[in-house]
Amino acid sequence: MLSYIWLGIAALLVAVDQLVKFWAEHSLSQVDTIPLISGVFHLTYVQNFGAAFNTMNNQRFLLVGVTSAVLLLILVLLLTQKLRSPWMICSWSLILSGGAGNLVDRLFRPGGYVVDLFDFRLIHFPVFNVADICVCVGVALFLIYFLFIERREHQQFEIRQEIKRHE
Repeated sequence: MLSYIWLGIAALLVAVDQLVKFWAEHSLSQVDTIPLISGVFHLTYVQNFGAAFNTMNNQRFLLVGVTSAVLLLILVLLLTQKLRSPWMICSWSLILSGGAGNLVDRLFRPGGYVVDLFDFRLIHFPVFNVADICVCVGVALFLIYFLFIERREHQQFEIRQEIKRHE
């Protein structure tokens, strides 16, 4: 059941991502940048023809193929409820929503670019979008789970199994 709730949240996040990009394309593309906090955080319209941090420039078909395959795998895992941990369900759903948001851009924008707009200038970070935030938060949750929680859950499972054997 939790997987289906998170799939709904993922769909909502894709819609938010697309609405923000639509706004950026129609409002920000007419100006150079809008400083929200001058020199720190700006809204800047960028057409990104590559992957994260502008890697793999002009590799549209490779990016579409790899992204589609990964998203299909995540979708199957969620729909078949193979993921049991709420952490895993949440993290993979966020990764799914971010990947899907950027995939929509690559499939339907001329030339296959992704719209980026959030511009942290204080730390000279690459311009990014809502979908990128979803992927990064999803990966962070996955790493937290894998590095700190999964081992403890596995140990607790082993203890419960051992107790059952001795009953």
